[in-house]
Amino acid sequence: MSETKSKIEKVNIAEIQEGLYEKLKPSGWAAHLKGFILSAEFTKILMKLLEDSQNSKNFTPKVKQLFRAFEECPYNDLKVIILGQDPYTILEDDLNVADGIAFSCGNTGTIQPDLKFMLNEVQDQMYPDGMTNWDPDLKRWANQGVLLLNSALTTTLGKTGTHYLLWEPFIVYVLDYLSWNNPGLIYAFLGKKAQEFMPGMTENNWKFTAPHPVVGAYAKDDKWESDDLFKKISEQLHKNNNLKITW
Repeated sequence: MSETKSKIEKVNIAEIQEGLYEKLKPSGWAAHLKGFILSAEFTKILMKLLEDSQNSKNFTPKVKQLFRAFEECPYNDLKVIILGQDPYTILEDDLNVADGIAFSCGNTGTIQPDLKFMLNEVQDQMYPDGMTNWDPDLKRWANQGVLLLNSALTTTLGKTGTHYLLWEPFIVYVLDYLSWNNPGLIYAFLGKKAQEFMPGMTENNWKFTAPHPVVGAYAKDDKWESDDLFKKISEQLHKNNNLKITW
């Protein structure tokens, strides 16, 4: 028996699954995600992450923050789903920049280029006289019903795109469940990878698209061309029973 396999067999995967499930109860997501989180499909995901970690392919964010996007977003307050691509792949002062909420930088308190472009767009579209809240932890959006997900909930440290196939079944499960059971939600698909999930969506929701903000960072542009994303979402929310998000 290999040393890696021996270490993996000593880890109680079922206990990890149960712990993640329990953490979702306060926000109301546990009952809706139970079918996946306690399934053999999710066991395979955790086994793969554990195997990679034992083979020095460390991933981010840590397991304890895997479902932070759901923990901070009350199911009964859900209004908007923003789907990105990858978690941040870097460490700062030995801390994972990725904190389980897409685009958020709550672990380190620093604003990554992706997030800076987003917040600049929020200011231009919603607060032209100046925005006061530049907190890099986006749990304040999540607490208001904005589910901030990535197309893969994890990725290998230092590498993008390594876990897309691993998490695809989960993302499909979540989007399929919500589109059928929660009509009238607003979806924003940022980047080509996120937009690959659009064909499977039902037509009883509102959908917006925009390039991923990392495009602006790679191109060293001064601005992320979001096509007035936050303004459009806010306008649609207002039409939907006068709902509001304080961005």
